[in-house]
Amino acid sequence: MDVTRRMFAGLITGSAVAASLPAAAQTTASPMYEVRDVTFPSGAETLAGKLFMPPGEGPFPAVAVVGPVAFVKEQSPVQYATRLARQGLAVLIFDPRYHGASSGEPRRFESGEAKIEDIGAALTFLSAQDGVAQDKLGVLGICQGVNWAIEAAVRDRRVSALGIVAGHYLTPATATLYLGDDQAIAARMERAAEARAVYEKSGEIRYIPIIGSDEALLTAELIAQWYAPWDNRSPWFAYRGGWENRITAMSEEVIWGWKINETVTRLQTPVLMVHGDKAASGPMIPRQLFDTIPAADKALHWIKGANQLQFYEDPLVIDAALAPLAAHFKKGQ
Repeated sequence: MDVTRRMFAGLITGSAVAASLPAAAQTTASPMYEVRDVTFPSGAETLAGKLFMPPGEGPFPAVAVVGPVAFVKEQSPVQYATRLARQGLAVLIFDPRYHGASSGEPRRFESGEAKIEDIGAALTFLSAQDGVAQDKLGVLGICQGVNWAIEAAVRDRRVSALGIVAGHYLTPATATLYLGDDQAIAARMERAAEARAVYEKSGEIRYIPIIGSDEALLTAELIAQWYAPWDNRSPWFAYRGGWENRITAMSEEVIWGWKINETVTRLQTPVLMVHGDKAASGPMIPRQLFDTIPAADKALHWIKGANQLQFYEDPLVIDAALAPLAAHFKKGQ
């Protein structure tokens, strides 16, 4: 027992030392896929990502993945990337600007326009890679990422296929569903606008927690229970990417003020919507949005009984979502 404890203590010490050293770019290979640590420009910023390449020479259809609100790439995006790569797709996951290992100030600011630009930069990076089919560039959005994926598909003709999973669709109806009523929405928007005005005048950044209080962005206890372990700074959990339980208060102006219901009426890109009975936005809002999509090639894949957190990490639910997603992104290959 003493030997085991000493060994474990030594491992912890070694990990602490290693965590203090700068990380070098790495390439990891396995029979299923190769993973490369990559960086690429987006506007004036540098984004950090991981590129998953299937075995073989290609050219492979490619997918850029954007995850939930204030996400880092090591959360749900990596779960989808590994599975899509096994299905023969090149996949890029990345930290958006202001988050994770990517650059940008203020830290932990949610900007829809910035994320849309970041998706475009990810597509540019993918199209320049050997082994990628330049005419088959897809975008996958998860949770709140569906909004920026939809916007990118509407604005960027390079997007040949769109996947939207367990969407937290930013619409007035969704804001009411989450916050309760118009008065509560107005209070959040007023707080965000005040924080933005302070930042623009003095540079002071006001933050709110993402979870853990009535003032947090997400107040549901079940969501808090899922996110809380990610806010762990132990060196042994560095592989989780350094998610932080904070977001700029002015971010809520973007989140609760966006109207993706207006954008979907212009969506012509082939699209697959994946959702579940207990996923974000409830069961009705996604169906209503789907009905307004004018794309000739559209499909709705419903996973009965699935809740939002299962779409983040439950291998059974993710695998059920991946089968139609992979076929959708590979269509016409």
